[in-house]
Amino acid sequence: MNPATIAAGLEQAFNRLSRSAFADALWSRRLDVWPDDPAARKSIANRLGWLDAVEFGTPHLPRLREVASAVRNDGLTDIVLLGMGGSSLAPEVLRRVIGVAPGFPRFRVLDSTDPDAVREALASAATSLFVLASKSGSTIEPNVMTAEAQRRIRAAGVTDVGSRFIAITDEGTALHQRARDERFREVFINPTDIGGRYSALSFFGLVPAALMGIDVDALIASAREMANACRHSDPKANPGLALGALMAAATRSGRDKLTLLMPAPLEPFGLWVEQLVAESTGKQGKGVVPIAGESFDVPFGSDRAVVAIEMSGAGAPAEVIERARSTGAPVDTLTMPNTLALGAEFFRWEVATATAGFLLDINPFDEPNVQQAKDATRALLTTYTSEGRLPVPEPHAAVEGARITLSHAAQDALSGGSPTSFLGLLKPGDYFGLLVYLPPDDTPFAAVLDEFRTAVARRTRCATMVGYGPRYLHSTGQLHKGGPNTGVFIVVTAPAADDLDIPGEPYSFGVLEMAQAAGDFQSLDRAGRRALHLDLPARNAALLRQVTNHLLNSF
Repeated sequence: MNPATIAAGLEQAFNRLSRSAFADALWSRRLDVWPDDPAARKSIANRLGWLDAVEFGTPHLPRLREVASAVRNDGLTDIVLLGMGGSSLAPEVLRRVIGVAPGFPRFRVLDSTDPDAVREALASAATSLFVLASKSGSTIEPNVMTAEAQRRIRAAGVTDVGSRFIAITDEGTALHQRARDERFREVFINPTDIGGRYSALSFFGLVPAALMGIDVDALIASAREMANACRHSDPKANPGLALGALMAAATRSGRDKLTLLMPAPLEPFGLWVEQLVAESTGKQGKGVVPIAGESFDVPFGSDRAVVAIEMSGAGAPAEVIERARSTGAPVDTLTMPNTLALGAEFFRWEVATATAGFLLDINPFDEPNVQQAKDATRALLTTYTSEGRLPVPEPHAAVEGARITLSHAAQDALSGGSPTSFLGLLKPGDYFGLLVYLPPDDTPFAAVLDEFRTAVARRTRCATMVGYGPRYLHSTGQLHKGGPNTGVFIVVTAPAADDLDIPGEPYSFGVLEMAQAAGDFQSLDRAGRRALHLDLPARNAALLRQVTNHLLNSF
């Protein structure tokens, strides 16, 4: 697609935004601009509270500072946030980009059911404060994490277990009631009309930020400045609308792989953007595919659009930007003065994503396919409870003891070819998703996975993404199953050497993690996606490298 075509599409997007007075419609909650579907309009009306998050949060800043100061003075060594998706990704970005202020307790986010990850995060439970963050209050992951945290707190001899917990939830949820019944230290009730992935500037982001000692006043001030700019009626002068127009115009022109290029200190921000964009736009066979964390030296195909983010003069290398431009990719550059400008970027991207949804004629505030994997997991756990085993299909092949199972769509596409030639299914316009059920992020496996991802990108020239489960189920999982059928996925599992029981449940963390992986593979299969389940016999980084090299050398 040549630049002139993309420029024409962008101009059309701007014209549509102007004709509909979209900025005014968004801020005044006018529903007539959205798809003419009563159910969709009702759900949209109940999900626009994020527009007022800055004004909601401002009066609560003194309380946030007081709570953070009291926790700091209590001598606790650690704060652990238990949450998933929209309840955990903004805090994780704040922790990794801005960091914990000197003198404040260590802060970590547990958004994994992996036994090793749970054990590590809860190692200092005796001297930890836990932030239980869940909009619905019924999400399985934070609830089982909480059960294990409470067990460890009691085992340490703490009698007032509730004093070690802070709850963040909506009004009237089961968690709200539980926090009152168990006398949690603090309860923060969020507006019910703020959806999870749009909640970064609400209590779900602000409470953890304050507990880290982050300057919440500055964070909110930057967000307020961006919010004011995003009221501008001219879409070209409105930073949120302008970004959303680029996202939608590029997607409509075939450049739906929205690639984020930014300096290393900002790279974690991609986790949050991935969730917001993928879960909001990936439905009805449409979607913007966010690509974050790729190596700078991978090739760019003709399906890319690029957003380059600079901070304090640092950004992606100029030659990488020029290489993207040389392929005809539209490139938008955003500038951040410092890390506290994350507040502004949270708001900009929320407006942009809502705008892109409008221009793509979808509801950017629902997640119709997320429930599929949850239902599949629940069914597998029910079978495990009654039969003592997880039903798994027979593998189609084995490599170094690793079981390889293909989805029906992958079998059809291979037409009798070897299962190990699976990566040969990647064609121009596709993207590769590496979906990993191992301890997330900084582990011995991370380097192997990154090498594999980069090698696939170089060999196929396709965009790539990596997601850790079950985290990605609450993030890009919606896009995988509801977006365009251009994803080619490998689900990676390996049993922990030492499993961990879940208090009060008939299954362990290891069984839950495998059920979530198998459930998502089933969901991908039923959605007609090309997918491969790679189940290693043991957690061994060298073995993982051997198997992935075999897959790379077999197509």
